[in-house]
Amino acid sequence: MKQQPEMGMNRTGVQMSPIDTTSMQSAHPTLVTPVPPGDESALAEMRSRYINEADGLGSVPVPGTIHGAITTGVSMLTGNKPQLLLDKLGERLAFERTGTRLYDALITKFTALQDDSTSMTLADLQKIRDDEVRHFRMMASAIETIGGDPTSQTPCADVVGVESQGLMQVLTDPRTTMAQSLHAILVAEMTDNVGWEQLIALVEDQGQMSLITDFSVALDEERAHLQQVQRWYEEATFGRSISDGAVVDDVSDMNTSAPLH
Repeated sequence: MKQQPEMGMNRTGVQMSPIDTTSMQSAHPTLVTPVPPGDESALAEMRSRYINEADGLGSVPVPGTIHGAITTGVSMLTGNKPQLLLDKLGERLAFERTGTRLYDALITKFTALQDDSTSMTLADLQKIRDDEVRHFRMMASAIETIGGDPTSQTPCADVVGVESQGLMQVLTDPRTTMAQSLHAILVAEMTDNVGWEQLIALVEDQGQMSLITDFSVALDEERAHLQQVQRWYEEATFGRSISDGAVVDDVSDMNTSAPLH
């Protein structure tokens, strides 16, 4: 079973080779006009050109059904922005899909390590994983309800897919400990909570009141997930829970009513 990190021959720091470090930090004598340290103006200029020439990150697809076209048209006539709502629904769909995969990976790691450093159980993890699947299906149904296509990838869905790659890499790296894996899950759960809060506010703003109840239930479940994961992470890292739900309180007090390929 993986334990806490140990002291060892970590050679990544400059203190491991002070002579070579001094030489590296000194300007080479053959350089007549050495580049000032930390000057990244040329890189910034190149990035600026790409930014100004780039197209947007995809688009929200036009409705592919008569029902979708009518629903979207009526929404636009009443002053709403259905494309924004569809984009954000697609974002949550993608995030819940990724959440399912993150917990699949955590279940595999928990089973392989037989880790007993936390109060977490396999049944706990399976329940949260099943909640994520249910939220994913709920989101797909919501997108269809307002005339969208849940199989399309919207711009925001694309963004969260890229954002989540690093979290997945942590979970699937065989070298990471349970504490390190739970830290990645904690990042995902905090983001998930804010995302649901913002989505509920947007849905309410656009008058899609039929979606509020199910989304509010999902938010309550995600808050419970966050509280559990925070406790497990602290147990795995410090040997006990030290915050008494402080992260959950911070998220819920923000008052922001916020991929399975």
